[in-house]
Amino acid sequence: MSSPVIVATTEEEGQLQDYSVDQAAGAIVLVLGAIAGLLQVIWMSKCHCKVNLCYIFRCERRPPTEEEMKTLKQKIGEKKQDKILKKEEQILKEEKTIQKDVESLIPSLSSKKQDKNLEIDIKSINGSKDDVDDLT
Repeated sequence: MSSPVIVATTEEEGQLQDYSVDQAAGAIVLVLGAIAGLLQVIWMSKCHCKVNLCYIFRCERRPPTEEEMKTLKQKIGEKKQDKILKKEEQILKEEKTIQKDVESLIPSLSSKKQDKNLEIDIKSINGSKDDVDDLT
């Protein structure tokens, strides 16, 4: 003996609840984001594909040939080299400015030599005064 199944039907089946504007907007954004993500995966794939969106937007993508891939790889390599060279130039400029700042803070070697020469001259002058005092 099987028990009877009671199915309740109401007139409100299939109707959405009352949603606020921000909830409806969020739902629309989620659906559009999912569709855009799917289209991006298709577009970025390396296969031949055609996109027809309700006869409003039509697009066709063909993967690049081997020759085009070689030239693209060369261009990417050149851009990387250019980026590295620019970074090196920037670093050299920064080092030069730092070196100038350090040189302005620390007296140069030539000024140290001049200080030593002055000390020697002062000693020689003081030594001659002592000699003069001894003579008197």
